[in-house]
Amino acid sequence: MSRICELTGKGRQVGHNVSHANNKTKRVFLPNLQNVTLLSEKLDRGFKFRVSTQGLRSVEHNGGLDNWLLKTKDDKLSSNALKVKRELKKAMNEADAAA
Repeated sequence: MSRICELTGKGRQVGHNVSHANNKTKRVFLPNLQNVTLLSEKLDRGFKFRVSTQGLRSVEHNGGLDNWLLKTKDDKLSSNALKVKRELKKAMNEADAAA
């Protein structure tokens, strides 16, 4: 399982540990990933994602999973998130056609 946020694409970063003597050794900064179930209001069900805490805050800031998926470009989303986005668009089109 890769250490990449499924909604934002945030992954690991490489940097240095710097000692008091200014010696630098390589290190890796990993995103704070959490397994969460996010609820879709339009599909009326939950979806499991592996999301960074920053990504979770972004989803909440944008008004929930549905709004986040519709606003985000496809190249940032994982295959799982893209599947949910397609399902969401399909449900919205069917609702518009029925109305």
